[in-house]
Amino acid sequence: MEKETNICVHDAIDEFIDYLGSVKGLSKNTVTSYKNDLLQFMSMEQIGAQAQIKSVTAENIRSCIGVLSKQKKAASSINRFLSAVRSLFAYCRRYGLIDKNVCEEVKSVKIPKRLPRFMTGGEVDELCAAPEKREILWGKRDKALFEVFYSSGCRVSEIAGLLVSDISGDFSSAIVTGKGSKDRIVYFEEDARLALKEYFDDRKKRFGNIPEEHVFLNQKGTALSVRGISYILTRYSGVEGTNHHVSPHAFRHTFATAMLMNGADVRVVQEMLGHSSISTTQRYTHINTETLIAMYNKAHPHGSDRR
Repeated sequence: MEKETNICVHDAIDEFIDYLGSVKGLSKNTVTSYKNDLLQFMSMEQIGAQAQIKSVTAENIRSCIGVLSKQKKAASSINRFLSAVRSLFAYCRRYGLIDKNVCEEVKSVKIPKRLPRFMTGGEVDELCAAPEKREILWGKRDKALFEVFYSSGCRVSEIAGLLVSDISGDFSSAIVTGKGSKDRIVYFEEDARLALKEYFDDRKKRFGNIPEEHVFLNQKGTALSVRGISYILTRYSGVEGTNHHVSPHAFRHTFATAMLMNGADVRVVQEMLGHSSISTTQRYTHINTETLIAMYNKAHPHGSDRR
């Protein structure tokens, strides 16, 4: 028996949502997400709940995207909406409710590339000095944590997983395990080496020769988690500290930007960051170029900032 093909948008959505839960077995949250986007689609003036699903055109769907754009919805939100609509129409085409999937003619919205957030030299200095100036948590540890972040360009997970045995005897370098369980060597400059030495002395005073192998500990003497590190940085970059909130990853972005701006080869920086593809590292060359242009415009007599 063939399905009724004169089905309205409302009924097609109901049938599709039921299919997602009962046949596809998607989670309740996922089904709800689809439902919310499709109810919005159905309620739009360009569509209408009682319109026949087979009467909806590609131009109707593009008009919906235009409405969302005028509402200043993020490109990612619009594309999520469009993904739900595409899934609905793919279902309808598969089960004979429509003769043609008009969504195949509709392109996704281009998502603008966001350059990584990085700190200026002054911001880094202020943040690294904050643990000594403000009694917020554990000053010696937090100073060492920030200096190691900035000196090495490590991911937060790599810092959390760093072991005492991974660090060289003179605190000049360490072996970290990155993505794909790949090991690489990272280096610590003088400020980081000094901060690490002072932290280890203070750690020993607090806990003695405890067997815990992780470098960075919480105040109970156990390994500091990724979440714990993020919390520490939030406290120091929040209103109690510098009041310029940054994430742990901002240290990594800042490291890469500083290295490239000071003449390091992009392939060397790729190796230091543990990027498998050089294209990932090359994002930072865009920051470098933008910064140079901004400096030029500010300093040159005929620069745009001086007009």
